[in-house]
Amino acid sequence: MSLTDYLLDSLLVLLVFRQLRESRFDRRAILLPVLICAVVGHSYLHSMPTTGNDLALVAVLVLTGLTLGTASGLTTRVRRDATGTARVKAGGTAALLWVLGMGSRFGFSVWVTHGGGPTIGRFSMTHGLTAAGWTTALVLMALGEVLSRTALLWVRARRAGAECDEVASRLVTV
Repeated sequence: MSLTDYLLDSLLVLLVFRQLRESRFDRRAILLPVLICAVVGHSYLHSMPTTGNDLALVAVLVLTGLTLGTASGLTTRVRRDATGTARVKAGGTAALLWVLGMGSRFGFSVWVTHGGGPTIGRFSMTHGLTAAGWTTALVLMALGEVLSRTALLWVRARRAGAECDEVASRLVTV
């Protein structure tokens, strides 16, 4: 892994830690993870490997990322403050799920780079997997986790605004 790999992985892990303290969920909070995903995708995804069992590996890891991202988004508190601004606060469960996904992927990459290569090479040969398949699957897992969480928080923030508008209109008509 290069220094850039470590930095990008660390940025993805730190995204949720920004929200352990309640923060605004505004355009910047949406664009930052999307921008990081675009950079990661552009840097690592060049084709979809289809040999052997690569597609099955990609599917399993993408579903894992989507599941962890969705669960993290569901366990993040979303509310509107008095000014109508969306606010989010990730709790311990959301952070744990996030670190589980990002950290396991990061740990796997470090392990493969620092001594685990021969073991994963034998496993890959036995199961018809390629290095390109692993790279694509792990990157798409991370992107699925980030984008599903961000999209879910966006939907929940919009709903929180609609609920606040509905309550306000009821108060005005009373």
